[in-house]
Amino acid sequence: MDLPTPKHGVLLINLGTPESSQPKDVGIYLREFLMDPYVVDIPYIARWLLVNVGIVPRRSKASALLYQKIWTENGSPLLTHTLDLGAAVKELLKGKAVVEAAMRYGSPSIESAIKKLLAEKIETLTVLPLYPQYSLSATESSIVKVKQVLEHSEWKGETKFLPAFYDSKRYLDAVTEVSAPYIKQKPYDLVLFSFHGLPERQVKKTDPSGGHCLRHEACCDMSVPANKDCYRHQCFMTARKLAQQLNINPLRYSVCFQSRLGRTPWIKPYTDEFYATLPSRGIKRLVVLCPSFVADCLETLEEVAIRGKAQFQAAGGDDLFLVPSLNTSPVWVKAIAQMVAD
Repeated sequence: MDLPTPKHGVLLINLGTPESSQPKDVGIYLREFLMDPYVVDIPYIARWLLVNVGIVPRRSKASALLYQKIWTENGSPLLTHTLDLGAAVKELLKGKAVVEAAMRYGSPSIESAIKKLLAEKIETLTVLPLYPQYSLSATESSIVKVKQVLEHSEWKGETKFLPAFYDSKRYLDAVTEVSAPYIKQKPYDLVLFSFHGLPERQVKKTDPSGGHCLRHEACCDMSVPANKDCYRHQCFMTARKLAQQLNINPLRYSVCFQSRLGRTPWIKPYTDEFYATLPSRGIKRLVVLCPSFVADCLETLEEVAIRGKAQFQAAGGDDLFLVPSLNTSPVWVKAIAQMVAD
């Protein structure tokens, strides 16, 4: 007699987005995001005052104006791409797994997605945080949230968390396939790999030795036990492997970090400051990839393609071109299905 096949569940998690581009909803999103102790890792009282008195009242309107520049008829590009990705993976794994997509902050929430999966009577759960490089503020926060939700449910099955995929062949091949046509078609003086930034203190927290990360200029050049979970190191490794696969001369690409917030030191070099140094070096045509984002969002569409382009041209550059993220490209849908199956 054939035994019944276990029913598998798959949960894809992206970071999050406001419900709308209006200041009120942006403020709600910022408050939820920034009050996470993995994001603003300072004592609760100081964090509450900083977020609710210092940041949200001042940034809600300004951030809303930025969101309005990239908002579509379907809403947030990040939400649209993530939900479409989940639907495509679900279709590809039809009959093999039940798939839901969720946001760490905002809707659809991790709670609602897990509730749907459990209603399907799944017996195993595979969780894929859609962040290529590991960080406490995104990866670990998402993992902890899933565990908290499951602890308050009747879940008794097996849960697997897929690791950061910064050096996964499936991910790298997908980025290469999506990016290669643009790299070939666009004449460029330099390719910039711009990753989301992190406070230096968060990177140092992932160094078990306490004496390697950010202690010297070459700390990210080689893989050692101390930087196994180092976000900055993983970003450099991603850029290096992509440059090799895209046949980009090592002298014609750079790595920078964007989106810094506040006055504390963030990992360097800074993307916005880097733009200003390029035209004087004869670099007038810039192509930008953002490999820490698997879906286009505020940080790619506004910060790079609009604001970054304006900054670069104001410094004397001619053109900045943003290579699209993976979004819902068929090769990425297939890669995720294969990563889950592996």
